Amino acid sequence: MNAERTAPPKNAVVTGAGSGVGRAVALELVRAGWSVALAGRREETLRETAALAAAPSDGTSSPEDPGARTLCVRTDVTSPDDVAALFAAVADRFGPLGLLFNNAGTFGPGGVPVEELPYDAWRQVVDTNLNGAFLCAQAAFRRMKEQDPQGGRIINNGSISAHVPRPHSVAYTATKHALTGLTKSLSLDGRPYRIAVGQIDIGNAATDMTERMRSGIPQANGQLAVEPVMDVADVARTVRHMAELPLAANVQFATVLATTMPYVGRG
Repeated sequence: MNAERTAPPKNAVVTGAGSGVGRAVALELVRAGWSVALAGRREETLRETAALAAAPSDGTSSPEDPGARTLCVRTDVTSPDDVAALFAAVADRFGPLGLLFNNAGTFGPGGVPVEELPYDAWRQVVDTNLNGAFLCAQAAFRRMKEQDPQGGRIINNGSISAHVPRPHSVAYTATKHALTGLTKSLSLDGRPYRIAVGQIDIGNAATDMTERMRSGIPQANGQLAVEPVMDVADVARTVRHMAELPLAANVQFATVLATTMPYVGRG
């Protein structure tokens, strides 16, 4: 079979895997037969994800070791040393890298007008959402370029805010727009090495981060409005579809959102 038609090895790194979208994607991948390195700042939440991955879907007990196809690696994605250690651990445990789901991120302080946003808060969001994404993508790119056979896939978690902002979200919105540029540049630079790079832009998946949408969130017209949310499992299934394509095919950008959320015509 033509190497371009083959899928990458089913070994993955998921950042921000201790909760929300990262946890949902990690669970979907493990249950589809992937080996997954769970990366995040809090080891206890990573272990919770690993335990959920090991539990059978029918709720019965299972003798399977929660670490059988998962690896928990406490990682601060803003630290070059932590990121290097993460990818070294993955190579030692799983071998060739097939997928990075570049998911770790933070919204930062909500509802703060741009003129009042502390520089330290701005920098924290930029360090996590953009610099952290770059460091992980760079490390994955190196592995995928050097391994034999070459290639793999990187999926960046963008956001609806990579297209249109919410009120008082300058740091988050700026980083998500920048992430789109990172995705495009990595996609171009990865072509000679069979590295496919895409981005998923998510709108209102039901996670802890979107809980406030159920009680009302500021709109562009200054009003508060409850917004619909969707099951985060639908996001996870989309990421899995992107991940399992042969390397000759790529979903460059996917937008997955609650159908009736105020996105088209948000402003």
